[in-house]
Amino acid sequence: MQGRSRGLLPLVGSLVPGGSAAAVRTAAPVGLPGPFRVPVSLPPSRRSTGRRWETLCWAACAVFALLLCLRTTIAPHQVWGACATAGYGLGALVARLSARPWGLASAAVAAVGSVLVPLVFLVADGARQLEVTVVERSGGLLLDSGTPYVPDPARLRDYNPYLPGMALFGLPRAVLGDVPLADARLWFGLVSLGAMGLAAALGRGAQPSRHRTARPLLRLAATPAVALPLAVGGVDLPVIALMCLALALAGRGGPVAAGLALGAAASLKWTAWPLLPVGLALLAVTAGGRAAVRAGVTAVTLAVLAVLPVALADPRAFTEHVLLFPLGEGGTGSPATSPLPGHLLATYVPGGFALAVAALALSAVAVAGSLVTRPPRTTVAAADRLALGLGIAMCLIPATRFGYVVYPLVLLGWFRLGPAGGVPWAGSPRRTATTCSP
Repeated sequence: MQGRSRGLLPLVGSLVPGGSAAAVRTAAPVGLPGPFRVPVSLPPSRRSTGRRWETLCWAACAVFALLLCLRTTIAPHQVWGACATAGYGLGALVARLSARPWGLASAAVAAVGSVLVPLVFLVADGARQLEVTVVERSGGLLLDSGTPYVPDPARLRDYNPYLPGMALFGLPRAVLGDVPLADARLWFGLVSLGAMGLAAALGRGAQPSRHRTARPLLRLAATPAVALPLAVGGVDLPVIALMCLALALAGRGGPVAAGLALGAAASLKWTAWPLLPVGLALLAVTAGGRAAVRAGVTAVTLAVLAVLPVALADPRAFTEHVLLFPLGEGGTGSPATSPLPGHLLATYVPGGFALAVAALALSAVAVAGSLVTRPPRTTVAAADRLALGLGIAMCLIPATRFGYVVYPLVLLGWFRLGPAGGVPWAGSPRRTATTCSP
C-alpha cells in the first residue's frame, strides 16, 4: 500500500496548481502511513494579524510620545515627544502597508524618528539631561585630579552617583572640547547598541544574517523606554547592554570574556552588581565551577582596578557621592523619589529607612539562595532571575525612580526576541519542520 501510494504522488501533484510530488508528500494526506515532514508556513490570515498587531504597537508608541510631549515640562522630553510621535506614526503606516509583519523597514523608520532625529537636534542645540553634564564633567575631573568626584558637593548638579568607569564616557568632551562628536550620549548609544548587537550575534550562534541582528536591535532602540534615554540621557543603557552581553557570554561558557563583561558593567554603576552572582551561577552550569571561578576573579579584578584607585584618592568624596547620595543620605536629597515602597517607607514611616534596607537585604538573600538551590540553566532563565532581583531591589531601595524599569524590561525581552530575531507572527516562513502522523 505504501509503495502504491508513493507511485500515485506524481500524478496527484500534477493535478494541483503549482503542485509537485514533493509538495503532496509533505502535505501528509490522510491514510498514508508513517511520519511526514510538514514545513511550517504562516497563512495569509496570520500575516494579516501580525501586521495589525505591529501597526497597533507603533500607534500606541506614538500616542505615548504625543502625551509626553503635551504634558511634560522638561524641554528635551518635549523635543523627543514631538519627533517620536512622527517617527512612530510613520512606522505604523509602513507596518500597515508592508507585505511582511515585523519587518526591517517599519522598525528602521520608527528608530530614526524616535532616536536619530531627536538626538541630532538635541546634540546640535546642546540640550540634555543633567546626568549627561555630570558624566562629561567627571571625565575632565578624572584627567585633572585622578578622581571624577567634586570634593565638596553643595548642589544637586555637583553629585556624581556613578562608579569611576562611567567617567570614561566623559573623556571625549575633556579631550575634544565643545564639539558635537564629544557628546556623551553618542558614546552611550554606540557602546549600548554595539554590546546588544554582539549579544544578539552570540545568541544566534552559527547562523550568519545581518537582518536577524538588525531587526531586533532596531526594535529595541525604537522602544520608548530605550529611545527616550538614548536621545536625552542614556546613562543606564551601556550598563544594561553590558549586562546582556555578559549573560550571553556566560551562556556560551566563555569564562574570561564573560568575566571581562561582568567587570566592565560592575565598574559603571551599582545597579550592575546583582549581575555578578547570576552570571557566575549560569557559567557554573554551562562551563563548570572552575570556569565560574575564573570569570569571578576576572570580573572582580577589573572592577577593583577601576574603582579602588579612585576610592583611595579621595575616600570622603567617594563615600559621599557613590554610597550616601544614591541611598538618599547625602548632603543634598536625591532626585530619585518615585513613590515606590522603599521610598514611601523611608519617607513616611518612623525608622522606615532601616526597614527598607532590611527588606532589600532579605530579598537579596532570597534571590541568592535561589541561585544555589535552583541555578539558571539557560541565558533566558538567568536574565529572568536577574530581572526579578533588580525589580525587587528597585521597589525597595529608599531612593528610586520609575526610569529604572528599563532594566527588567530589556532583560525580560531581549533574550526572547533579540538573539533569534523572532517575533510573533513573523512574516517569512521558517524552513524548520514538524513531524505528524496520520
